[in-house]
Amino acid sequence: MAFEILSNVRSPKDLAHLTDTELVSLSDEIREALLTIVSDRAAHFASNLGVIELCIALHLTFDFSKDRLIWDTGHQIYPHKLITGRFDQFSSIRRRGGLMGYPNPAESDYDLFVTGHAGSSVSTVLGMKAADDLLFKDGRKSVAVIGDGALPSGIVFEAMNNAAGLKKDLLVILNDNKMGICPRVGGLASYLDKARVAPFYNGLKRDVSWLLNKLPLVGESTEKVLGGFKDALKSFLHGGMLFEEMGFRYIGPVDGHDIKSLRSYLEMVRDVKGPVLLHVFTEKGHGFEPACKDPVKFHTPSPFKRDTENEIVPVKKSSEISYTEIVSDAIHEAMSEDEKVCVLTAAMCAGNKLERIRDEFPERFFDTGICESHAVAFAGGMAKSGMKPIVDIYSTFLQRSFDQIFQEVALQNLPVIFCLDRAGLCGPDGPTHHGVFDNSYMRIFPNMIVTAPGDELEVRPLLDFALQSSSPVSIRYPKTKIEQVPREVAPVRLGKSEVLSWGQDGTIIACGTMLAQAVSAAEQLMAFGLSVGVVNARFIKPIDEEVIARAAGTGFVITIEENATMGGFGSAVLEAASRLSLNTERFRILAIPDSFVEHGDRDELLADLGLDAAGLVRVAKELSQPVVAV
Repeated sequence: MAFEILSNVRSPKDLAHLTDTELVSLSDEIREALLTIVSDRAAHFASNLGVIELCIALHLTFDFSKDRLIWDTGHQIYPHKLITGRFDQFSSIRRRGGLMGYPNPAESDYDLFVTGHAGSSVSTVLGMKAADDLLFKDGRKSVAVIGDGALPSGIVFEAMNNAAGLKKDLLVILNDNKMGICPRVGGLASYLDKARVAPFYNGLKRDVSWLLNKLPLVGESTEKVLGGFKDALKSFLHGGMLFEEMGFRYIGPVDGHDIKSLRSYLEMVRDVKGPVLLHVFTEKGHGFEPACKDPVKFHTPSPFKRDTENEIVPVKKSSEISYTEIVSDAIHEAMSEDEKVCVLTAAMCAGNKLERIRDEFPERFFDTGICESHAVAFAGGMAKSGMKPIVDIYSTFLQRSFDQIFQEVALQNLPVIFCLDRAGLCGPDGPTHHGVFDNSYMRIFPNMIVTAPGDELEVRPLLDFALQSSSPVSIRYPKTKIEQVPREVAPVRLGKSEVLSWGQDGTIIACGTMLAQAVSAAEQLMAFGLSVGVVNARFIKPIDEEVIARAAGTGFVITIEENATMGGFGSAVLEAASRLSLNTERFRILAIPDSFVEHGDRDELLADLGLDAAGLVRVAKELSQPVVAV
């Protein structure tokens, strides 16, 4: 496709010169541009197809070179990037050195926050509005676009409550497509479903209430009649009453795929005083039938090409099995064997490959929606009552429940199991999704046991260990294909490492799935005449001090982990060495440096950071050199 219109859009100001017909054509060209991306890489797709018209209408109505716009969650940012002058770079998206798949202030002044976690948009845009009112006083507008999947997050209601109290001129656009990554769940989902069949509502509650309160009341019967009329009106206009009662003027529902209509509503609400919620209906995958039929599959599909208008052809079908699948299978087996085992996830049923568990054990499967703090506290309650809850969640998202891990789980010493998916580098998803802090934040809590399987063979043994524990246990694993290190796997014992070999020149202690890199490095070092042992740490906490002491006696000690250097496994080893009064002159920590890692292929990023076999070999060679006295 020639992209005749899109290629000439260098900034949102160029939209003003387009006719209504050209704007529709621009929408079609943006859809074609999205299809070119997913032809050779995994990328967020269906959500972006659903917001194209909304994005165009927003940039036609507001001047976001001055006004404020936050997209929540930021994976629906692709049309915005195309409209704000990044068409020429668009082919680089989600590749190392290219455009980020989320908003990125380093790319454009139109991107205000790197928004990779759901629910924070109303808070941040309210903060910007409050600051703008104090600093600029030039009438800057503030807009947050939030999805119905993110709406149940507790922080959203905290922000809306605050916004209503401050009476700030704030526009919240509820992008309602009946989906998160999976279909939405919970009471708010039912509420929004009712709103879909409710009539259009333009914040009438306040106006009608004002009128009714001005009418003279004659006797108790009139008062009852008017009261009944109020209740009937509320019932009739059910869709917006929740938001009206929270202090927002509710307008909607409106069609999110009609640019002309959307512009008229956005122009109507642009200058309304006080907080406003515009309820917009969109269709996830709009304009591409396969994505409309299966928006879960097409949220982040594997690369494909379009054969005909309604048929797709996968570019390549991977037969590789991921750690996510192995963990899901292990959980399924455990639930089949023990009726006390249950699993909780936070709107990530598909991401965590839990569909089979959801379908076969519906009474023991709990999807809390994007409410991670609630999920952890919920699990604490289940454990207190005798169940064996597994919180299956991404490492980066579990950070949102830090206080509940402390208060409701660790402090109570409750046997909640945390399966931390996507621990380590998450490749093209970038810094919002890299799970590189969990070794650090989980090991600080008393009572918490922190583990990581060295390879696929240890997943089920570690899960079985955790299910027998009377304390909370964390199990971390990466977003990558499984690996196996050939050996007879040693039994799992609390706080004990698995020694694969001892060497005469030094030891590599591998944390988690860095084990395969350690084994490869040791084999390569043999060619250089170096005898290097390999230890599979298994436990980050409690740590195996006996093995650390013996490793120090072999020569150099290198620890390697896919976690931040600060507070991670290497730090734990050095703390143990200090307690044991060991000489740490020839100890080295290989881990994520004190900086946020950009997006790119996981193997590329590991190599860049020296967290691969080649990096281990380089460091081992350096440490094996004799120390020259000065």
